[in-house]
Amino acid sequence: MPLSNMTGASDKRLRVVAIGGGTGLSTLLRGLKRYVATPERRRGVRLEQFPKEEPKPLPCPELTCSIRELSAVVTVTDDGGSSGRLREDFKMLPPGDIRNCMVALSEDEQLLSRLFQFRFEHGDLEGHSFGNLFVAALSHITGDFAQAVQMSSQILATRGRIFPATNTDVKLAALMEDGSLVRGETNITASKQSIVELMLEPEVAEPLPETLEAIANADVITLGPGSLYTSLITNLLVRGIPEALSASRATKIFVCNLMTQANESLGLTASQHIEKILQHARGVQPPLFDYALINTGAIPDEQLEQYAREGQQPIEADLEAVRALGVEPVTGDFVRVDGVLRHDYDRVAEKVLAIGLEKASSALVER
Repeated sequence: MPLSNMTGASDKRLRVVAIGGGTGLSTLLRGLKRYVATPERRRGVRLEQFPKEEPKPLPCPELTCSIRELSAVVTVTDDGGSSGRLREDFKMLPPGDIRNCMVALSEDEQLLSRLFQFRFEHGDLEGHSFGNLFVAALSHITGDFAQAVQMSSQILATRGRIFPATNTDVKLAALMEDGSLVRGETNITASKQSIVELMLEPEVAEPLPETLEAIANADVITLGPGSLYTSLITNLLVRGIPEALSASRATKIFVCNLMTQANESLGLTASQHIEKILQHARGVQPPLFDYALINTGAIPDEQLEQYAREGQQPIEADLEAVRALGVEPVTGDFVRVDGVLRHDYDRVAEKVLAIGLEKASSALVER
């Protein structure tokens, strides 16, 4: 059911926190941003038309402004590509995943966002994206990576706040099924062994106070989609984040991946994804989630064949096993094929917000 047709949808605007990394989080944010209440720029009105006064908010157009505040919590363990080079050269946190989230949340993805995604092809800058270099420069000027992210977001006029999961320079280590210890995200994803346990080095990494505050005040919190270990679980290894999630009264939703992933989740069902997350969220009693969005839509044969070459397959929707974990599965067709296989961010965002608005309305009635 479209959000604009939901009874009472306009009575409650939600604070939404999306946690993850990689292309999964930026994909979800691209859908959620359409529901964020914003001033004139939401209708394409140029601020130059209002040179002598602050712009006045306009009523939302065809879509319900159901998000009052949108925040993204992004993993910072990438050590490959442009991010890895900048991390090594400038001793800074990797900007790549955060840059993708800034672009996804930007007001105009056709202008500044294209500049931020521009990647140099020649010379010493080959392989670097302009956005990564921009964040690196701001990090050097401000001396604070999180502040540089906020300043970059302002320049891009993003429809949400973006927080690194931690400001600590952390790297990943993984205990593999053969007993070996592999260090570094790139090496972990390249390993042929299955991951038994994921760890941060150093082990103690503190979250930003703003992250904990956003989680505490949230009405809806999502985790996923994204690589099970290197995009999702990494956030839960930061001290305080699992505890904050558990203590939050928000509606918590796990967005399950469409396909299993080589070296991270081959052979794992939907319920087993949740179990792996719970195993790493130490000290938190299940259930950590209220709902799990699980795809039951058909995936085109061409994509199935492509993924099968890597041993990957659609994630089994073992709904009763999910319920046994105290999590209510929500199924649907969440598939989008646009050159590559991705979640349909419009459908996922609408389902997430429909759940959140329904729970918020129920809470108001109970009061």
